[in-house]
Amino acid sequence: MVTFSNCKINIGLDIVARRTDGYHDLVTAMVPVPWHDVIEIVPADKTELICLGRKVDCPPEKNLVMKAYRAIEQRYDIRPYKIIMQKIVPDGAGLGGGSADATAMLRLLNDAEGLGLPTETIAEIAATIGADCPFFAYDRPMLATGTGTTLTPVDIDLSGLWLLIAKPAGVSISTKQAYAGVKPSIPNEPLDRLLRLPIDQWQGRIKNDFEPSIFAIAPQVERLKREMLRAGAVYASMSGSGSSVYGLFPMEPSPELADIEAAKTFRL
Repeated sequence: MVTFSNCKINIGLDIVARRTDGYHDLVTAMVPVPWHDVIEIVPADKTELICLGRKVDCPPEKNLVMKAYRAIEQRYDIRPYKIIMQKIVPDGAGLGGGSADATAMLRLLNDAEGLGLPTETIAEIAATIGADCPFFAYDRPMLATGTGTTLTPVDIDLSGLWLLIAKPAGVSISTKQAYAGVKPSIPNEPLDRLLRLPIDQWQGRIKNDFEPSIFAIAPQVERLKREMLRAGAVYASMSGSGSSVYGLFPMEPSPELADIEAAKTFRL
């Protein structure tokens, strides 16, 4: 069985509080976008993970896809599988590629093993793997609050726009590194209200609280955002904790982007 695991972008990201457990409370809108990794599972004598494409810098057992397999294995009597993953979405980019792969693995196993798990149960299991993982169980625009695992459907219509996502060469931001520089604060205007504005009014009002600290240590990211706005984006932002930047354009974009590791354009 084969599946395609799409990534996401964040529209707005407010870090509102630091929790006593060391985590942070946030508010962000997550939107699925059609940039995919590919995962195939084949029944085998023992379970193993084979990664192709982009380099995955972690041992197989620590990969979120393998953690997803183990999470199902601990709960249900399932077969071993050879797992072949073609990595296309860049890591360390704030696109949730690894989280998407993990949740896609849960869904694959649900289908292959005939477990009959509802979406809500898949999301609950996904939450034990990573904060972004439950979102990919629903795979529709969601407002995420708390640590990012409390999800509420939100209406965001980007249809007719062009989306350009790009990751600067040699820049990957870890979640730990991103949170080290943020100063939690309550925004003047709540994100769910700002999202109701016309998209051409988002710039300068819908913000990503990670940007100031990330721009300070990775000026390539800020430069990329400026280049997209100069190229005609009606809205541009860093996604998640970075380092990728996306722009929403009324027409197919063709900016000259320098020092890019990966880039993809989509009609939404």
